[in-house]
Amino acid sequence: MRIQMLGLCRFSYLGLRGYQVEHDTIEARRAYLYDPERLARRWLWFTTVALPAWQAQTDPDFTLVVMTGPDLPQPWLGQLQALSATMPQLRLALVPPMAFHLQACRTAVAPHVDAEAQVIGHFRHDDDDAVAVDYVAQARRDFRKVQALWRSEGKLSLDYGRGLMVQARDGQLTITPRLSHNMGVALTIFLPPDAPETALHYDHTKLAQWMPGVQVNRPLMFIRSIHDDSDSGDMGPGLPWQPEEGALNRLLRQRFRLTRADLARLAQRLEPGAR
Repeated sequence: MRIQMLGLCRFSYLGLRGYQVEHDTIEARRAYLYDPERLARRWLWFTTVALPAWQAQTDPDFTLVVMTGPDLPQPWLGQLQALSATMPQLRLALVPPMAFHLQACRTAVAPHVDAEAQVIGHFRHDDDDAVAVDYVAQARRDFRKVQALWRSEGKLSLDYGRGLMVQARDGQLTITPRLSHNMGVALTIFLPPDAPETALHYDHTKLAQWMPGVQVNRPLMFIRSIHDDSDSGDMGPGLPWQPEEGALNRLLRQRFRLTRADLARLAQRLEPGAR
């Protein structure tokens, strides 16, 4: 069975819907999203936290569509174009503002659906979060274990619940190990290739309304970032878990190609007035 892994990452996409932070006009939205200092911070999160593990996936057969507006300011548009030219899995979708956010998401994703696949593993990915280096491989492997459930329903969610909440505020870094349910990161929605939906069409907090779901709580699979520019600024419900003593830096390096020092430097660089 051919399983396509197809993700959507919105990078400061100029739309009036689809986010928790809202604005009354497109002009106010543009001023907020395209503020140069904010874009510089988002780029730091994207390149420091999100990108290393995508570039190191043990299964390189995936597509990550980065969706932004055609008027994204320079140098960030040029940097995304350069990145997509050197990373074959990354596809840049320049989508003008649309009346309906989900329609815009579908416009970005639809050209990249593999018509020869029997199932599409759709996922959403925020530009400041991270998945582990074997997320793509594990999702394919675990789906095959439960594909009979997908066949009977035509839809299935597969959620990896073990993660790290990384908080960066006031120049300080806090890392909280957390078991969460359908957080949104490292969550795959398996659909037929002719389905009109993407992962964004389903509220990840209410997936049981539409499909059966399977949660896998090992191994450590995601980082969720919480900071002053977060669309949602809290950890949400969950349970604690405790890594073995001294293991956190090893886990960051092995699972995400990061170190605690990388994250601490990022938190310091995000401090107002820092250079």
